[in-house]
This record gives sequence, C-alpha cells and structure tokens, in this order.
Amino acid sequence: MARPTRVSRALSQNFLADRAAAERLARLAVPNRRHHPLLLEVGAGKGALTLALAPRCRELIAYEIDPRLVPGLRARFCGVPHVRVTAGDFLAARPPRTPFSVAGNVPFSRTAAIVDWCLRAPALTDATLLTQLEYARKRTGDYGSWTRLTILTWPCHEWRLVGRVGRSSFRPVPRVDAGIVRIERRRTPLLDAGADEGWRRLVALGFSGVGGSLHASLCRAHARRRVDAAFRAARLDARALVGEVPPGAWLRLHEVLAP
Repeated sequence: MARPTRVSRALSQNFLADRAAAERLARLAVPNRRHHPLLLEVGAGKGALTLALAPRCRELIAYEIDPRLVPGLRARFCGVPHVRVTAGDFLAARPPRTPFSVAGNVPFSRTAAIVDWCLRAPALTDATLLTQLEYARKRTGDYGSWTRLTILTWPCHEWRLVGRVGRSSFRPVPRVDAGIVRIERRRTPLLDAGADEGWRRLVALGFSGVGGSLHASLCRAHARRRVDAAFRAARLDARALVGEVPPGAWLRLHEVLAP
C-alpha cells in the first residue's frame, strides 16, 4: 500500500477532498460541457478537481509544482489523452496565445501572484479560482467595499463571488473557509483603449489616501467644481470613503473628469 504524501507547508497545500465540491467548482469553471477548447488547471494536487474538469474541455493542461505528486497524477490520467500533467510552477508557464480558461484550487499563499498572472494573460477568457474566503469577498465587493485591484481591472474584467466551500472539504483542514472567485474578461471593454492611462491615473489618485476621502484626493488634480459635478453624476456623497465606491460609480466619475 502506497504511503500518503506528506503535506508541504511551504507550498501551502490543502487538497480538495470533497467530490461534490470539486464537481461544483468544475461546473462553475465550465458551465457547458466541451465548451472550452483549452483549460489550464493550477495546482492539480492529487487530481480531485482534474477528474471533474476533464470531461468538460477538449484539452486540459494540469500544472503541479510538487514533484512528489506528479507520478501519481500521470498514472491516474494516463488513459485520458486530452489531459496533460505538467510538472512545474504554473507561474513560470507562458500563457497560450489562443483563448483559454484557468481553474484551480489555489494555494492561499500564492493567490495574489496567480491572479496577477491571469489578469496579464492577453488570451485569457475567464478564471475560476478557489481562494481563501476573505480574499474572495474583498475582491468581489461582498463586504460592501471594493479594492484598488478590482476597480483598476473592472473595465476589462468582471469579478464575482460565485460560491463558498467549507474548510472541512479540504485535507488537511485549513483554519478558514474558501470562496470561489470568477474573473471574466469582457468581450467589449467598458472603456475605449485610449482611455486606459486616464483610468489608471484616476484610480491611483483616488486610492492615494491623501485628504482622507475620495473627493479630497480627486481635488488634488481636478477643480473642485468638476469633482462636485462628477460626484453628483455618480450619486456619491462628498464624504464617501474610497473603498465604499462601487465600480459603476467610478465609471461615471471618469466620464466627467476625463480630459
């Protein structure tokens, strides 16, 4: 009988052990079977999610950084020709040039880097990631507040919290529950390409924290009367804190304040 693989704390390993949770994540990642021609899985682990994803795509590349787990994964999927197990760090992979999706049970300690990789990949259509619940709630506005990264990327990417997974679904059991984040690249960006730089400047200025409020921060670069007009258009109180401003209101601020 094979000895169980010891968990690597350095790799932040918490394996998904709940088959129903794996199936649910797979359905959220690929709502229509065989719809996605190419799917990349980050952190295949022992293959629980890989097994659920395999019937839902025409090609699946499963990345696993832990060399101890790779032989077992390859043995498990050796009879599935469209599944390729790749040993190595997902973050070192070059993004495909053709449209592709990403799914995975993300190591909590590497969530930010993996999300950044996805956002930078030009051909990525969507990413469905199992992350720490707090991260998922912060990024998707579930707390009633919004982070700088979400606002900055909103014109091109929609962020949604699409599910939760209890901590008991993992082995070993982590200290916190997990959330399923869905990031979708918009087919048509909400802003013209020429507005990108102005949007980045607006968001950076708004989140600078100078002045104690978003209104005060924006007045550093724009006349107060224009900022007042922008806030009226966005239906915002001048005392609103930057984190309380939803993406739609930011877009209206940009409409008024853009040169």
